Amino acid sequence: MPGPAAADGPYGIDDLRAGTHSAQAADSEGRLDRRGVQFLPRPDVPEPPEVSALSWMVTDMANGKVLAAKDVHRPLPPASTLKTLFALTVLPKFSQGEVHTVSLEDLAGIEAGSSLAGLKEDLPYQVADLWHGVFLSSGSDAVHTLASMNGGWRKTIDDMQETARRLGARDTRVESADGFDTPGQVSSAYDLSLFGQAGLADPDFAHFASTKRAELPQDGGPDAFTLQNTNRLLVGSHGVRPYDGLIGVKNGYTSHAGNTLIAAARRDGRTLLVTLMNPQSGGRNAVYEETRDLLDWGFAAAPRAAAVGVLPTFAPGERTGASQPVAHRPRPVPLHKAGVAAQTDGEWFTRYGWFLSAAGAVGAIAAAGLGTALWRRRRTARASRSGESGSV
Repeated sequence: MPGPAAADGPYGIDDLRAGTHSAQAADSEGRLDRRGVQFLPRPDVPEPPEVSALSWMVTDMANGKVLAAKDVHRPLPPASTLKTLFALTVLPKFSQGEVHTVSLEDLAGIEAGSSLAGLKEDLPYQVADLWHGVFLSSGSDAVHTLASMNGGWRKTIDDMQETARRLGARDTRVESADGFDTPGQVSSAYDLSLFGQAGLADPDFAHFASTKRAELPQDGGPDAFTLQNTNRLLVGSHGVRPYDGLIGVKNGYTSHAGNTLIAAARRDGRTLLVTLMNPQSGGRNAVYEETRDLLDWGFAAAPRAAAVGVLPTFAPGERTGASQPVAHRPRPVPLHKAGVAAQTDGEWFTRYGWFLSAAGAVGAIAAAGLGTALWRRRRTARASRSGESGSV
C-alpha cells in the first residue's frame, strides 16, 4: 500500500524547501517536491488507492489542501488538458455573443490527426460556439480560430506562457496552443491542477467545462449538429459510468502523452479536484477509472486528512488571463529570511504558496529535449486513436 515516500530529491530548485514557518507547513512544502506517493497517515484516514498513472494529485478546492499526490512536478506532455490554460488566457478577451465568420486563414496550420469540432469555412459562429468546440470536442479548429482572433498562433502561445507564469505554473512550457504533441511542450499535475482550480473560479469557464451537450452553432440552422462532451466520466460513455457530482473539467489524449484528465466533483458541499497523467495499466478507460478511485478516496479522506501541500484558491469570478494581474499573489520572500511564527496551513500559503510550484522549473526545462525521434514515429499513429479519447 502507498505511504509516505522517502525524499530522493526534488525535480528542481531545492533551496526553497527550508524555512522558519511551522513544522507542518515546512513538511508540506517539501513533500510536493519529492518523488513517489505523498500522503500523511492519520488515524481513521484510509490510504490512497494504488493507481498506475505516472503523476496525480488530489486537492480540496475549498482551501487548496493537497490531500495526496505523486510526482506532481514531473514534466509530462499534457495533451488537450493544456486547453485549460488556453481558456484561462483567451476566454476573458471576447464577449460570448460576439459573432465571427470562420475563414480559411483561421483554420490554417491544423496538424493532421487533430480532433475537430467541425467548424465550416465562411459560416458565422458566436464566440460561445467556439468555446463549446474547445471544451466538448477538443476541437483544434476552434482553438485555431480563437487564436487567430487573439492575434495569431505565436502570440497566443506567448500569452499562454505569460498566464502560466502569473499563476506560478513553473513546470509548463507551451509550444502548441491546442496541446498537440510538440517537442519541448510539457506541463505537470501541479500546474494542470492550478489551471483547473483557477478556471473553475470563472463562471464562463465553469459553464463550458461542465456542459455535456450543445448545438453547433447554438442558433441552429441547416448546418447545425450536436456536440457531446468527450469526457466519459462526465457524460457516461464507452463503458464508463458517469461520476456522481462531476462538474468537469477537461480530458486529453495523444500517443506521446497517453491519457490525461483534470476532473472536479462536488458532494455534500465539498469540491475535489483530481489531476491524473498517463496511466500505465493499458486499460482503455484507465484514466477515468483511476480518477474515479481517487475521487472516491478523496471524499472519504478529506474531513480528516492532513495536507501534503496547498494550491492557491481563487474567488468566484476572478479573472486570471495574461492581460490581467493576479492581485492576490504576494511578492516573493526568501523563506530563509521570512522569520515568521507558526501559522495555519491557510495563513502560511497566503504568504508563501507562490514557491510551491517553483521546484519543477528545472525539470521542465530539462524535459524540453524529450524524445523527438520517438515523437515523430508515434505521430502517424495519433490519428487513429485521437478520436477515442476526444483530444488532439
